[in-house]
Amino acid sequence: MNQLAKALGARIRTQRKACRLSQDALALACSIDRSYMGRIERGEVNITVEKLYRIASLLSCDPASLLPPVSELQPG
Repeated sequence: MNQLAKALGARIRTQRKACRLSQDALALACSIDRSYMGRIERGEVNITVEKLYRIASLLSCDPASLLPPVSELQPG
């Protein structure tokens, strides 16, 4: 699995929980299928920039805050 997609998905999940939203509620508000939202959070898919902005908007955060720093993606 793609390391970036997994890190992004984890950050989306963390922010969604901080906003006290269910995965279903976020998916519905974003017009994204609930199962696809689950795949996003597990890092199984690469999302478009448009979806990133849509998700960030509904999570009341800047899209950049959902992106992991490059240092997290470096092989250790």
